[in-house]
Amino acid sequence: MTETVLSRCEDKGLRMTDQRRTIAAVLEDADDHPDVEELYRRASEVDPKISLATVYRTVKLFEETGILEKHEFGDGRARYETANQEHHDHLINLDTGEVIEFVDPDIEALQERIAEKLGFKLVGHRLELYGTPLPSSKK
Repeated sequence: MTETVLSRCEDKGLRMTDQRRTIAAVLEDADDHPDVEELYRRASEVDPKISLATVYRTVKLFEETGILEKHEFGDGRARYETANQEHHDHLINLDTGEVIEFVDPDIEALQERIAEKLGFKLVGHRLELYGTPLPSSKK
């Protein structure tokens, strides 16, 4: 990722309060797909005065301006990641809720072939796989 969340906010002309800067920094540091409550927990460690409502409003603003991408992985909570990442797909562990990002050239090529076979040029896609670990790979 070449641009930071903060620089993308500034590029879009968003007014950046100290609390929005804190939320942007927390998002920048995230290596997972946190929901709003988790973002609030992390942000409030940095700024104890930040409110859950502020985090909700900021996440909504960041999503509406294309800075964040919202995912709903079937667990009843919306999760977020920065929207300017390289393309990747997701595998969701139904036992733990862990989201594993991956890229597979064979899947990408297959999707292209399917679209072409059906008379389409593929311009984008989102792939989410759901599973549980095989018994031999459980910790």
